[in-house]
Amino acid sequence: MQTEKVVDFIVNWLKDYAVKAKMNGFVIGVSGGIDSAVTSALCAKTGLPLLCLEMPIHQAKSQINRALNHINWLKANFNAVYVTQINLTPVFDSLISALPPVAKEEDRFMSLANTRARLRMTTLYYFAAINKYLVAGTGNKVEDFGVGFYTKYGDGGVDISPIADLLKTEVYAIAKYLGINQDIIDAAPTDGLWGDDRTDEDQIGASYPELEWAMKMDGEGKTVNDFSDRKKEVFKIYKQYNTSNKHKMRPIPICEIPKEFL
Repeated sequence: MQTEKVVDFIVNWLKDYAVKAKMNGFVIGVSGGIDSAVTSALCAKTGLPLLCLEMPIHQAKSQINRALNHINWLKANFNAVYVTQINLTPVFDSLISALPPVAKEEDRFMSLANTRARLRMTTLYYFAAINKYLVAGTGNKVEDFGVGFYTKYGDGGVDISPIADLLKTEVYAIAKYLGINQDIIDAAPTDGLWGDDRTDEDQIGASYPELEWAMKMDGEGKTVNDFSDRKKEVFKIYKQYNTSNKHKMRPIPICEIPKEFL
């Protein structure tokens, strides 16, 4: 990958899109992870206003510190970068208390995890509407089009996706080129939706380099029977996520009424 050219291309694309859409700038949720760090830096490089939101919901202190350190780095290196901290923990807890109980508490764990992402999306669009900003998405190619590892109408609810055509390893390459803080580069990827220290790899069962390999093999028409041992296991994991999350990657199904009925 020609990193410098890719960075310049994305920055120009972002600025051109915003100007043509007659929007004032960008708003982004900064989590302390690699994807939001890179995306926010690319938005900042446009020179247009960038509002960084830090929105903890029972968040680990290390994630909050990485997010705030990154925002401080952005403010020190770019003009027109602003920050607003919104503690969504009380909102999340209030919503939980308003919802009816379920027979088995573990049955709603995933639903509540996704609810965190949707509360953040709602907050992002609140500020986007007030300032006439675009909500910048932070999903990469593996998450968005490989395993569908994101929340529908949560972190998947965005206006533009600057890094969605980049593999995770390519995002890391850009991070190093941009000078992103080393603690963010070194941190294990996590969606931060569970209030504990579980990583993406813990949840998925495979690392991003492994998933990139499986995505490439799938694109070449390979099947699970073409592999053995760990490669077979990884390919099965990839295919399981890719299949079950197709509903996130495809347009919403529309019931098309026969013309003779109209």
